[in-house]
Amino acid sequence: MESVEKKAEREERTIAFVDEAGFYLLPGAVRTYAPRGQTPILKYPLWDHVSVISAITLQGQLFTWTQERAFTGEDVVHFLKHLLSHIPGKLLLVWDGLPAHRSQAVKDFLAQGAAKRLHLEQLPGYAPDLNPDEGVWNYLKNVELKNLCCRHLAHLKSQLRKAIARLRRKPHLILSFIRQVRLGQLV
Repeated sequence: MESVEKKAEREERTIAFVDEAGFYLLPGAVRTYAPRGQTPILKYPLWDHVSVISAITLQGQLFTWTQERAFTGEDVVHFLKHLLSHIPGKLLLVWDGLPAHRSQAVKDFLAQGAAKRLHLEQLPGYAPDLNPDEGVWNYLKNVELKNLCCRHLAHLKSQLRKAIARLRRKPHLILSFIRQVRLGQLV
């Protein structure tokens, strides 16, 4: 069986790894001065979130799409169109088994002609360690936005947009996420 990297090279395709994540008003790592065993009660709507889908390429590029709800198949199609408009030539997309990825909207989009430029490969079941795009989320949540607590979504979106812009200026870091995953594992 041929590896993803060899298949993309043979077909002259750009490889992009795709994944989604949610960013919440409540920070991922929180310290409190409450006495041990007395968890503080938060009285803010901290469960509001922003959903982000991203793709990284072997050239160190980062493409994102952000919205205030979970991704549906139609939203994934919008992101695929976004990718196709920014990446010339053929594209090999490697992503997980999210139901929105397997939706009828995505199948229809491919059947309507997108399959000429776009080929999709699914990662094995629950294998986040095989998707280098997980490194994007880890970096954004644990470095760029660590301990950031926002009172409203507009502030969160603003801070996230700035963090993504800073990461885009570090292609060497994006490439390190890719190097961390041995592409030969993806068969």
